[in-house]
Amino acid sequence: MILRRDSRLYTKNLVPGRTVYGEKLIYDNGVEYREWDPYRSKLAGAILRGLRTFSFREDSSVLYLGASTGTTVSHVSDICYRGQIYAVEISKRMMVKLLELAKVRENIIPILADANHPEIYQEIGKVDIIYQDIAQPNQSEIFLKNLRMFNPKTSYLCLKTQSIDVSEDPETILETELKRIKIDPKEIIQLDPFDRHHYFLVFEFDG
Repeated sequence: MILRRDSRLYTKNLVPGRTVYGEKLIYDNGVEYREWDPYRSKLAGAILRGLRTFSFREDSSVLYLGASTGTTVSHVSDICYRGQIYAVEISKRMMVKLLELAKVRENIIPILADANHPEIYQEIGKVDIIYQDIAQPNQSEIFLKNLRMFNPKTSYLCLKTQSIDVSEDPETILETELKRIKIDPKEIIQLDPFDRHHYFLVFEFDG
């Protein structure tokens, strides 16, 4: 459940009394919520920038690529409290944080793997949603590999243009990457001022 107050977002805390990254806790009608920082979570930033396609449900299965320490993962965990979040991260240092998070949030399944090779974790099977936040030059290629493997209904891609080419115009990079992906996005959101040089792309599929 998401609570919105003016320009601030909150998710109903799956683990009452505990924070993940020092976020503020508030209470509304006796229910505890965690503040969702749009400067630390691109999904929160996209919501505040007008995201219309929000496919996360209480029982959704989510493949999260580029989980890092679990900031956004934890809020997805709040929202999909009856689902499963497969949190893929390549960094062993970040994985330590994810493992700690998974100890208290049982719907998070940390996976230490390179998202360039989805065959490593293909046993998770089909998922409802793919969410990718990976700052690598071949981020579109990674996205396509995982789409083909897991056949989601909805996918979200955080496109960091400076990770592709720091000297090129961001709009030109966006056009190039969309030609590479060859799928028309349902939404394209610029994440300024929360994240500069980032586009938040939404894709929906039949079946």
